[in-house]
Amino acid sequence: MSFVHLHCHSEYSLLDGANRIDDLIAKALEFEQPAIAITDHGNLHAAWEFQEKAKKAGLKPIIGMEAYVAPGDRRQRGRAAPGDRAYYHLVLLARDIEGYRNLVKLSSLAYTEGFYSKPRVDRELLAKYNAGLIVSSACMAGEIATHLLADRFDEAKLAAEWYANVFTDRYYLEVQAHEAGEQKKLNTEVFRLAKATGLKVVATNDSHFLRAEDHDAHDVLLCIGLKKDRLDADRMRYDNGLYFKNADEVRKHFPKHPEVLENTLAIADQVDIAFTKKYHLPAFPLPKGAKTENDYLVKLATAGAKERYGAKLPDNVKERLDYELGVITKTGYAGYFLIVADFIQAARDRGIPVGPGRGSAAGSLVAYSLKITDVCPLRFDLLFERFLNPERVSMPDIDVDFCEERRGEVLEYVRNKYGRDCVGQIITFGTLKSRAAIKDVGRVLGFTPAETDAIAKMVPNQPNFSLTVKEAIAKVPELKKLYQQDDRHQQFLDYAIALEGLSRHAGVHAAGVVIAPGPLDDYVPVCTQETKGASIAANDERVVVTQFDMNALEKAGMLKMDFLGLTTLTVLHHALANIKERGREVPDLATLPLDDEATYRALRAGRTAGVFQFESPLATDLVRSMRADRFDDLVATNALMRPGPLDAGMHRVYCRRKRGEEAVTYALPELEEILAPTYGVITYQEQVMRIAQRLAGISLAGADVLRKAVGKKDVELIRNEIDKFVAKAVDRGYDKHIIAELAAQIETFGRYGFNKSHSVAYSVLSYHTAYLKVHFPAEFMASLLSACIGDTDSVVKYINAARDLGLEILPPDVNESGYRFTVISDNRIRFGLGAIRNVGRSAIDSIIGGRQKSPFISLYDFAERVDLRLNNKRVFEALLHSGAFDSLGGHRAQHAAAVDSAMQAASLAQNEIATGQGSLFGDASASPKSTMRPVLPTVPELSEHERLTKEKETLGFYISGHPLEPFRAEAEILASHTVTSLGTWSDQPMTLGVVVTSIKRQISKKSGNEFARLTVEDFSGSAEVLVFPEAWAAISDRVVADVPVLLKGAYGRRDQGADNPTFIVESVTRLAELRTTGQISVAIELAPDSALSAGVLADIRAVVEAHPGSSPLEVRWQGADGATARMRSASLTLSPASNALLELRALLGTDRVQLVRGG
Repeated sequence: MSFVHLHCHSEYSLLDGANRIDDLIAKALEFEQPAIAITDHGNLHAAWEFQEKAKKAGLKPIIGMEAYVAPGDRRQRGRAAPGDRAYYHLVLLARDIEGYRNLVKLSSLAYTEGFYSKPRVDRELLAKYNAGLIVSSACMAGEIATHLLADRFDEAKLAAEWYANVFTDRYYLEVQAHEAGEQKKLNTEVFRLAKATGLKVVATNDSHFLRAEDHDAHDVLLCIGLKKDRLDADRMRYDNGLYFKNADEVRKHFPKHPEVLENTLAIADQVDIAFTKKYHLPAFPLPKGAKTENDYLVKLATAGAKERYGAKLPDNVKERLDYELGVITKTGYAGYFLIVADFIQAARDRGIPVGPGRGSAAGSLVAYSLKITDVCPLRFDLLFERFLNPERVSMPDIDVDFCEERRGEVLEYVRNKYGRDCVGQIITFGTLKSRAAIKDVGRVLGFTPAETDAIAKMVPNQPNFSLTVKEAIAKVPELKKLYQQDDRHQQFLDYAIALEGLSRHAGVHAAGVVIAPGPLDDYVPVCTQETKGASIAANDERVVVTQFDMNALEKAGMLKMDFLGLTTLTVLHHALANIKERGREVPDLATLPLDDEATYRALRAGRTAGVFQFESPLATDLVRSMRADRFDDLVATNALMRPGPLDAGMHRVYCRRKRGEEAVTYALPELEEILAPTYGVITYQEQVMRIAQRLAGISLAGADVLRKAVGKKDVELIRNEIDKFVAKAVDRGYDKHIIAELAAQIETFGRYGFNKSHSVAYSVLSYHTAYLKVHFPAEFMASLLSACIGDTDSVVKYINAARDLGLEILPPDVNESGYRFTVISDNRIRFGLGAIRNVGRSAIDSIIGGRQKSPFISLYDFAERVDLRLNNKRVFEALLHSGAFDSLGGHRAQHAAAVDSAMQAASLAQNEIATGQGSLFGDASASPKSTMRPVLPTVPELSEHERLTKEKETLGFYISGHPLEPFRAEAEILASHTVTSLGTWSDQPMTLGVVVTSIKRQISKKSGNEFARLTVEDFSGSAEVLVFPEAWAAISDRVVADVPVLLKGAYGRRDQGADNPTFIVESVTRLAELRTTGQISVAIELAPDSALSAGVLADIRAVVEAHPGSSPLEVRWQGADGATARMRSASLTLSPASNALLELRALLGTDRVQLVRGG
């Protein structure tokens, strides 16, 4: 006799169940069990994937859930009564489609109405939604079990009778085939209760892991979820027996009760659920006069096309429009297009920036006509079939980019239009990926963070090269050695292998939105998730999301789309606003020509900071290397910067051919028109489709099937489609060898080909950002910096980029700064108050309001005119140390000394006004103390070190100076890299000119010796570097905070291939000492009219003799022929200290004295 598991937990009983769905199905088939149920804790996350995979494997799926049942009203909150539980467990199984729908309702309402620590139903809901459900009394945490184990037999009997009355013959008592805790006693009591009530009993095993030997790995998983050390005595543990047993293992626990196994088979026989493939699309609310969605779509698309192309549509436009509309209306997706067009138009009506397009939707002329996209598909030869294939119909997928700051308003519009209960966000699951698994497992096993971090870094984890823990042990020698030679590490890594890939936590998809024809939980289960900033426009602590992820929702026929927040759109929007505010002519980005030479010149020069998609070193090098001079180059760059094309070397071929270093050849003349824009390199998926159409006569819809086959890397499917292409092309008269060679290219390059529609749309944004940066640098950089408020590293990076453009970044000022960075003149930007730490938005609004009538004139005046409830002492100190009070008279030390008295006096003044007559804020003349303000105390100024240190604490970086500034020349001359250029592994030695801002000393567990992690900073930004014990022992006394140094070192060998390799310091030299070594020379340039004149040379000699040192003096001047002559003195050397340089610059001019590499 067989057996069916009716109480089983998958990995979606998050950090509690360790069973993978595929493994459960395989094990059930191995045990010749006819069916299996998955009953995860309170949710149906696994339901769709499980039923689909089980049916495919020939196994009957039983969809279930182990519900949490509130002892009273599900809406009540508070502690449980003494001796009672906060919730009971109850197993619910769907018998038929009605039962499945009721299960969906119960699971959803448990979250939306009953969530209190856990999602809870109650008896009211169970009674209301009981139809089609089979129920069992669950584990020791069940209501019946709780009474029986507390020797409350009568109460257990009453509870069982209530369930039996509601669920009739569909209610079972449950015994379990293990001996955890008091399970043996419970089983005895359950049989006694069954005898007293006549209820049937069913055997389960509450399976949380697959095999008996998986218990320890599951225990580690449990500790991860509980955030406990595995050695903690005071924590929950599971019995060794809660694994997926075969029938014999279950039977031996119940030798006198074979019926408990038979009942599992009987229950499985009752289950009959069939899901139909059906799309659940909401109806678009048609305006008066519109008969059908199809008619209305045709009307809007035609009108939109005429707006784009003119009242008389060109033949190619009309032909393409009619074709697309025919496909869309026949496939029933007119409503989908209307919905998307409507909320995009609503966004534009509200002034919310919308992207020009994203993904394959940019290939649709209908989408362009409806202003869903802003890229003409005919101009760029973009294909509709790549978006919606009439021969292989699947739900179209239109993802939309909105301004990051305001996308929530669009979702709110959709919620209001289609019903709040019909619109939801989408769940996403974080998994225990290789490095995460190592870190989590290491933590619960007592490894230190440093140890786990070091081991995790041994596992390659890049987009183009990543390994599982198991693969890394086999392929990374250092990790393999650790695994083989150390039992402690072997056990650690074995657990990581066992747990890797399991779902770890649920979250809210950053952009996913689903719209249903009616209440969402009529179609799919929903739950609630903590937002933690992930939700779109969620004001509540928890937001409603679907229990199914994106893939399951699509298979369930739901309309899903992505509302993405794109910061670039926010940057462009505010840059245009800055341009308008300054009275300059605002460019229309929608009609901006894409051929501005100055823009391409800047890109070729590598000035890509802030340019969308092109900021990375890789993209910058690629644009520079190819000598980009046209929009097609930007499109190609966006497509070639992917792991596949890079690994295949396609980017190098493209660059060589564009530069004329390699001939561009075409196997057939017909290919030139298709491949000429990419110099004969198959770069885009659309090119594969065009080749199949042109040479084999395959329709574009059929060619899309070939494109998908190649992209999926399905060997059998690829072979089938490639063979079809070859046969048809040869039948049309093409040479078999040429076609076979071309087919091989398609298979190789087409596998990595990128979606041209997406690349074109995003390249438009790349061009727009580059154009504004070139032609409106101050307005663009102010907007870019404002978008980075809260991200100190980015602010530092872009301040440096702004300075490279000749822009001056002024410190914050309470009289001139707004929340954002603002443009003061063509080349000056004022720092935004929002970027100062500890200064909130409400405090800033109070400051701006306080200066409306007149500027603040002193610290005391400022204190009186701002709301001190919002601007507390912490805010005052942040403002003064950032330099925001510098314009109020006095210096920062005086402001620091006067803050308390200024705030106290202002508080008294505000209280007098509040209790008498007059304005509380913003009217200084109303204050009785306004003419009697005290003067600032007389105190010494802060030292430069103190000033800069406080500035860095407040802003996250230095703005009025930099400890490295006196040694800028040495840093630039001698450093091979800047801090922000670190990050790409190389085997070459490197040098950094930096100041050390933080020293973290640690002890190596391996050797017991001290090593250090240093935070270092140069003008470009900051990073952490590592000093191993041997080097640290030699240099530790030379490393002092804020002292400029030259670090020499390299990347570690074990970091080769790592996504963020660590710079290993080998030696350190103070930059001040380098001035005595002769490595730095002082170069002076004489003006033509003073070249070699005795008076000038005498003055120079006097300065040199006053500052003796070891740096050679080099004299440069322009000869009669116009060439630069230079002479290095054999006898004159000097100290290149600041005083000497200042005197020489005063004598000759700032630009005519500089430090250069000696030798």
